[in-house]
Amino acid sequence: MEQAPQRTQATRGACSLSATASGRRSAAFLGALAFLVSLPTPLAGADDVITLAPHARHGETSVAVVEWLNRAHFIRKPLDDAASSDTFDRYLDLLDPSRVHFLAEDIRELEQYRFVLDDALKSGELEPAFDIYNRFHQRLTERLSFSLERIEKGIDRFDFDLDEMVEIDRAEASWPVHAEEANDLWRRRVKGTVLNSMLRGRDNEEISERLGKRYRNQLRQARQVKSEDAFGIYVNAYAATFDRHTQYFSPRDSETFNINMSLSLEGIGAVLGPEDDYTSVVRLLPAGPADKGGQLKPADRIVAVGQGKYGALIDVIGMRLDDVVELIRGPKGSVVRLQVIPAAVDDASGETSIVSITRNTVRLEEQSAQRQVLTVNDGIADRRIGVVEVPTFYIDFKARQEGRPDYRSTTRDVRRLIDELKAENVDGIVVDLRNNGGGSLEEASSLAGLFIPSGPTVQVKMARRDTRVQSDNDNGFVAWEGPMAVLVNRLSASASEIFAGAIQDYGRGVVTGNRTFGKGTVQTLIELDRGQLKMTQAKFYRISGLSPQSQGVAPDIHFPDPPGADRLGNDEDESIGWDRVEPAHYRASGEIGPLLGTLRQRHETRVADDPEFNYLRARADRSREITGRTHISLLRTEREEQKESDDTWTLELENTLLLARGEEPATSLEELRERQVSADTDESPPDPLLKETAHVLADFIGLTRQVAMLPQETATVVQ
Repeated sequence: MEQAPQRTQATRGACSLSATASGRRSAAFLGALAFLVSLPTPLAGADDVITLAPHARHGETSVAVVEWLNRAHFIRKPLDDAASSDTFDRYLDLLDPSRVHFLAEDIRELEQYRFVLDDALKSGELEPAFDIYNRFHQRLTERLSFSLERIEKGIDRFDFDLDEMVEIDRAEASWPVHAEEANDLWRRRVKGTVLNSMLRGRDNEEISERLGKRYRNQLRQARQVKSEDAFGIYVNAYAATFDRHTQYFSPRDSETFNINMSLSLEGIGAVLGPEDDYTSVVRLLPAGPADKGGQLKPADRIVAVGQGKYGALIDVIGMRLDDVVELIRGPKGSVVRLQVIPAAVDDASGETSIVSITRNTVRLEEQSAQRQVLTVNDGIADRRIGVVEVPTFYIDFKARQEGRPDYRSTTRDVRRLIDELKAENVDGIVVDLRNNGGGSLEEASSLAGLFIPSGPTVQVKMARRDTRVQSDNDNGFVAWEGPMAVLVNRLSASASEIFAGAIQDYGRGVVTGNRTFGKGTVQTLIELDRGQLKMTQAKFYRISGLSPQSQGVAPDIHFPDPPGADRLGNDEDESIGWDRVEPAHYRASGEIGPLLGTLRQRHETRVADDPEFNYLRARADRSREITGRTHISLLRTEREEQKESDDTWTLELENTLLLARGEEPATSLEELRERQVSADTDESPPDPLLKETAHVLADFIGLTRQVAMLPQETATVVQ
């Protein structure tokens, strides 16, 4: 029988604001980024716990962050004991959100810092922050070492006839009282992981190998944790006391942010990932230097990096991925040499090759706006519907500031795509903003200007200032005057909400999908001596005066919510609440309003028994049911019954959809997965939400043309 391990005794182990020749550089932008500043995997062996200490520059940076936030954030709040306590709690939550690492005795000891972090932040004293982080790192190490030990003792020692549970969501749970309780908690977590693998059909040997490798890799990576990691988490805990979108970026994170905003970088054009001790090539970016060179291949493992034609090769085996990436990136025109183990070669052979690549500017085309054309029938005629997918609102700030005429931006790319769609004689255009977390406020405003005559697009209110109306400044130019729709979902945020809100307020197009994220704040990017501060300085409002904050933009025609929609959105951000301002002076230019009732009725009739929509509704309902589960049984017979029930439900649902598509049903989930793996990756999977949006737009096109043909005094909408 399993026994809880014996309890073990725990052991402990002046500022400068950036002022360049051009003054403070800032850029107003909105939205979730294409990356998050998050806790890396700082794991180490129990016999080799890393003790981190702050650098002097960290203290200077923390003071700069404090001064900026207290001087210029939208919310004015004192840095006092209440802020200190809030920072303390948020710091612990960032480090240990599931409350599985710290012990209750740790929390009691660390409570000495609860009301001193305010003075420490003001003075740049970081010892309390690093003391907390080092204790976390020690506990994390202990728990992972314990987990690896359980695997190495043999998974056959787990008793799956023992009726016990493992808790799924521990965000509100109590901290383990002592190491004995923590070990029992982790015993059950490891046991649950083993059971999950068994239920997938893996044998004991494979499970032991997989999990042993996982924990050993995590422990190895501990030696690579850096003071910058601990500092970033701590400063962001303080920044989050203002609002959830205020954030500190380390120098490395700043570089990544700039890459995502400009959609370009200088490097070799390869996506890299960790593979055991190696850095592996995941894929090559089309038309990038590595792709054009033809020597580097996906699955090649990089073992050393050299600069220039003759620079010494630096061993990168076991090195942090971001450190390897930094070595490989470099200025355009420079040479980097990679020593690689080719994908087809076994590690033990010792065979390597040298790949020499000249760095160049790499365009991240996959994140830029794209287009396609759909054909749908509205019962009267086939309608050609152009689709413009906008993944983010990007702009190359640096290239524009340098006066380069070819700088990239969302508005410029979309204008070009609209011209291409017009050349293909489309009848209407759908702007797809699903999963678009935002970006440049200026780009959201100028993109709206492509679809409306001159007029206001958004209202911006700074702290204790009057509301400022921002208008598109393209001298009345309209790239597309025809029918349009906007498709959004719960992850359409910020700049996406400006665009969708403006189109809806003007009555310019139909908005379909789900209620949007609900982020109605504007951030400014401030250059620090080290890194950047993304700080909330304003709120934005629709031209109707409504704020998207916490409430989002409600679609004109609502689609089924995706699985997990109840966990998405900005509802919980109470630091900056919802309000409204006076509407801007604008004139609705569209014809949507009178036709919405008919459009909704036709939509509801069309999707009432639509297999694709029934599938989406069923998945959403199932997700809500599963989300309600708080514990998972570790009793094998019970889990096998649950898995059989879940698998039967899933197979029946998937087969219903396959039959509706005219395809053969699968006999098992394994067969279904094999079909998905072997499917043609060049063929886009069905997108019922986009297709239905195209149908809604086709209905609108048909209705408006129908009304236009009738005498004015007798014009009515035909149901």
